[in-house]
Amino acid sequence: MKIGILTSGGDCPGLNAVIRGIVLKGIKSYGHEFVGFRDGWRGVVEGDVMDLPRQMVRGISKQGGTILGTSRTNPFEGNGGPEVIKAHMERLGVDALIAIGGEGTLAAARRLTDAGLKIVGVPKTVDNDLDATDYTFGFDTAVQIATEAIDRLRTTGESHHRCMIAEVMGRHVGWIALHAGMATGAHAVLIPEQNTSMDQIVEWVKEAHERGRAPLVVVAEGFVPDHQDSAHSERGLDTFGRPRLGGISEQLAPEIEARTGIETRATILGHIQRGGVPSSFDRVLATRLGMAAVDSVVEARWGTMVALKGTEIEHVPFEAALGNLKTVPQHRYDEAAILFG
Repeated sequence: MKIGILTSGGDCPGLNAVIRGIVLKGIKSYGHEFVGFRDGWRGVVEGDVMDLPRQMVRGISKQGGTILGTSRTNPFEGNGGPEVIKAHMERLGVDALIAIGGEGTLAAARRLTDAGLKIVGVPKTVDNDLDATDYTFGFDTAVQIATEAIDRLRTTGESHHRCMIAEVMGRHVGWIALHAGMATGAHAVLIPEQNTSMDQIVEWVKEAHERGRAPLVVVAEGFVPDHQDSAHSERGLDTFGRPRLGGISEQLAPEIEARTGIETRATILGHIQRGGVPSSFDRVLATRLGMAAVDSVVEARWGTMVALKGTEIEHVPFEAALGNLKTVPQHRYDEAAILFG
């Protein structure tokens, strides 16, 4: 078979390891041929491909980003659509697609599968918000990057006796904030799943300050304070109609400083969490998922994605992953909250 690979949506540490796993398993076990579509769905819609022989994936598992490029192109807009994509696949001799991406990518893949295309998926998101898989590659690396950055913020906060707020990614879930907050000993972790009042936030900050500590607050970009109706977004919508989040820490900082009298600074970590080399955990997970995706193609498991369940890789339908966001459960937050203040 000739199989096309695409990486779509936000870049993520581990994408290259997936590509390598797919190509090596496909060539060594099945004798398949591979091409990569450039820049996600844009390349699929335009028929823009590059060959992926074995030498192209040599040593790439340790590299960040994606050698194929990525974009947030919606394959149903503009000159796209199932018939256009089918025509390109037939012209190129591509028998099936492996789509590597997050919620938006896999939702598009499901619609295209329903239209008759042969597609399997590999879940990718630093946010760890896809249901039906315990972890997604990129999350471990993002948490590690956030942890190191927050450790650095803490030292300057202690030197100046300031309250430091670190804003991390996560969209509408708080997994990165929860893990990075616990790892760094944050005095408060604010996540979208918890409706936390300013009074409570201020109380935690004061408690830490009164003990002689420089208060540290970790906030997820999608956190909604109890006096607001929705997550802070001032940059419009992305191509899939979702709000671009970011900036809540800069709203919280002056409020905390006004209520406590403690000099407060906010830092938005942003895209730095998605860059750089993947962790060893993410390299291994990404490689295993890529290898399993080839098996999905061979077994004609169209409309499914590979997923991590415990320590095993399973095949689940797109619907199982897209039905609900995987949010932080109450007991996990309660566990962390014991350490606040």
